[in-house]
Amino acid sequence: MTTKAQTSPSSSALHPARLLVSAAVSAEDFSKKFEPSISNTPDLPVVNWAAVGKTAPQILNTPSQLPKADAVVITWAEAEWAALQHVFCAGNASMPYSKRNTSSWSDWVKCDQGAPGALGYWGYYRFVKTDANTVLLFKSNAHYAASQGEQNLEGLTNLLIEQVNPSLILSIGTAGGARATDCVGTVNVVHSDVLYEGNQPQTNWPSYSSNWKPRWALLSNKNLLFPIPTTATDLQSIATQFNSFYKTNYPLSELNPNNLNMGASLPAINDLTAPGTPLVTAKSFVVGNTSGNLSSFACVEMDDAIIARTAQGKVPFGSIRNISDPIQNSALMERFQGHWGEAIYTAYGIYTSYNGAIAAWSVLS
Repeated sequence: MTTKAQTSPSSSALHPARLLVSAAVSAEDFSKKFEPSISNTPDLPVVNWAAVGKTAPQILNTPSQLPKADAVVITWAEAEWAALQHVFCAGNASMPYSKRNTSSWSDWVKCDQGAPGALGYWGYYRFVKTDANTVLLFKSNAHYAASQGEQNLEGLTNLLIEQVNPSLILSIGTAGGARATDCVGTVNVVHSDVLYEGNQPQTNWPSYSSNWKPRWALLSNKNLLFPIPTTATDLQSIATQFNSFYKTNYPLSELNPNNLNMGASLPAINDLTAPGTPLVTAKSFVVGNTSGNLSSFACVEMDDAIIARTAQGKVPFGSIRNISDPIQNSALMERFQGHWGEAIYTAYGIYTSYNGAIAAWSVLS
């Protein structure tokens, strides 16, 4: 199901995909953003690198100009950034749940080299090393769904290719579910991206692929993964808060089809490069639901196909996307499909992003 997009008031805490919402959602509704509270909020754990026979990433001096690096790992939202910071830079200590909306981290360098005036800056970066690979971590300020977003994201991708000269660009972060098998916290790894075009059949949507294949030895060892701390009590509480906020009366069973909002005891990581399953990138908020409207895709998000299109033929690329909000119940009004997805992302995005960041570290080690 697609939604007509409108520009909405920005909030640094929002998943980028939610910066564009259904035209059915009023400005008044959006300005009163639903912030669910949950009781079970454990810290992100100290990363036990020794459990997989490894050591923590090495922190390198981050220069004032973009350095050369073997790989670029790029992400967008604050919960994603917090998880990236934790796994690659500060895994020797736990990270409180309250850090999920942190808008700046020490020792990250602002990149504004040649950035368009309206954008202001490209993002923030930090330089680390995993085993033999130097890695540029990049928190992007360029987003496809924003004004001039396509042009800006192309510009950032070209800048990274030209200045950093990586052998791989990895896009990581949260995504909406597209497959009925993927519960919250599932991590899908792909090397093919499709660009959504609402006026065309899916078979005609532009597709961009890379020959990158992830190293799977560490990914198959799940000792570092962290179960998403969903509980039946918290999910019911979110549903109760949701109904109170939106003046609805949905039972949890309708909001949570097939119990996909309950995390698995051990998160799944799927190598979807082998079957060539692509993700789909949309500029407006597109929801995968139980009708199977996007079931041929790994997930739905709002940036990667632009990076893939720009990088294709220049540098290998891949995506490691965590399912922060699984497929929605197609029987719900479309506005409430989006609102419920946002609620689950807001509550659990920091945890799903942690496992995505662990997966990114694994393929680079």
